[in-house]
Amino acid sequence: MESLFETAAHCLTTCETEEKLRLAGQTAQAWRDGLLSLDYKDEPEPIGEPGHPDRPVLVAPDKVAKRGLGTIEGLSALVHAMTHIEFNAINLAWDAVYRFRDLPEQYYSDWIKVAEEEAYHFQLLRTRLNELGTDYGEFTAHNGLWDMAKRTAFDPMVRMALVPRVLEARGLDVTPGIIKRLRHAGDEKTVAVLEIILHDEVEHVAIGSRWFKYFCQQRGLDSEQTFRELISQYFTRPMSGPFDYAARQKAGFTITELKALECMEISAENCGKTPSNSS
Repeated sequence: MESLFETAAHCLTTCETEEKLRLAGQTAQAWRDGLLSLDYKDEPEPIGEPGHPDRPVLVAPDKVAKRGLGTIEGLSALVHAMTHIEFNAINLAWDAVYRFRDLPEQYYSDWIKVAEEEAYHFQLLRTRLNELGTDYGEFTAHNGLWDMAKRTAFDPMVRMALVPRVLEARGLDVTPGIIKRLRHAGDEKTVAVLEIILHDEVEHVAIGSRWFKYFCQQRGLDSEQTFRELISQYFTRPMSGPFDYAARQKAGFTITELKALECMEISAENCGKTPSNSS
């Protein structure tokens, strides 16, 4: 029986896009069929760069193509940015499987499911790019999500707190606004894709919440206090609101945690007051 960790490493390091997508589905099915074991001989390799194609060219976040919706090119740039996020999310899910060992079987089932669904999201967005006359790799992109993966490679609790619950959870806040703008522009095709992704991403963030709280419980830590300490330690810049309270609560956030996030975007003297969108 093949080791899940060896297979996940292959999924993670594969550079060719079509092969990465194929492996996501194949590995998920093999896991469901009981064909992969949790045995391993070697410890995980130090985290490096994941497998990715030569394009898109990766640049600093402020150098990424503009995303206005007034032109086809602007719309394409926006869809491309979201497509790249989904590609990164595939690699992040496989790294969560590969890197962290000796955990409950359900942990691996959860993150394999996420990897498979992120691959599906990528395919939906790439198809939309093709309909707009372009393809993945034709615009520049940045690697912010993976940078945080490197910083959290030493501890699954920290990874769960900061990647799914902070960086990926931003999608829960901003996607409804993007959908509204696209609908106003008459782009129902992209809206339909984003509605599927938003629905699934609530569960993906909830998986991060569930395992973050599991690790806190295992270590005798207060999860709300630990989350507040971690975001203060790792994020020195203010966080941009507003935060979608309804979606985030569905994804496992408490009101206390949401207030902690808001405290990072407002002045210290206002921190702790009732948030404006907490109703």
